[in-house]
Amino acid sequence: MVAGSGLVAGGFKKYADNNHVLIFASGVSNSANINIAEFEREKTLLQNALDEHQEKTFVYLSTCSVYDASLQNSAYVIHKLAMEAMIREEHGNYHIFRVSNLAGKTNNPHTVLNFFYRHIVSGTFFYVWKNASRNIIDIDHAVAVCSYMIDEKKFRNEVTNIANPVNYPVAAIIEALENISGKNGNFELVDKGSNPDINTYNVQQLFPLLHINFDKAYLTRTLKKYYSANDL
Repeated sequence: MVAGSGLVAGGFKKYADNNHVLIFASGVSNSANINIAEFEREKTLLQNALDEHQEKTFVYLSTCSVYDASLQNSAYVIHKLAMEAMIREEHGNYHIFRVSNLAGKTNNPHTVLNFFYRHIVSGTFFYVWKNASRNIIDIDHAVAVCSYMIDEKKFRNEVTNIANPVNYPVAAIIEALENISGKNGNFELVDKGSNPDINTYNVQQLFPLLHINFDKAYLTRTLKKYYSANDL
């Protein structure tokens, strides 16, 4: 069973008819959100799902933003931590996956990659935090790692980080998107930003098993998979 309709929910579609697993991917999709009503909506949906599906393996998609000093005090991160705590207290068979920035086909304008790409191709001005880096992982790879742990019952009742072992400077991400689009971004660097420290020790053993190679070309290869000059 899959609760949700966005990028993450679509990635886990193989569980749609699985009566033993519930993928809860129906959360707030904008990490910059400050609308309390949106957070309350997710909380209510999550509480109902926990009450109704105690017999299922409960899978919650959280965020690696908890490790980013510039985001740790945001309403979004505080909310996600509260939802994690609710699951730990009320369910006996769960996976909490903290996922980094996903690359995938989505119309959500609030993802980091979509924000950068749309501003670049449209020529819209934006600010770039020159000290910031972001952790990018292909949605297919994130789902493959999560699915393996769900199916093989690995790291149950734990919080597991699903992320690339490497962070990329925001400037490098923008440069890669500029090369793909053939356009130069209209931006200004500002002296802000931080580098999230994400521990991927537990999942690194799974990458070779699942044929996931985070080599030097990973960022460019992944961005080309989902972004193209043909999109212009």
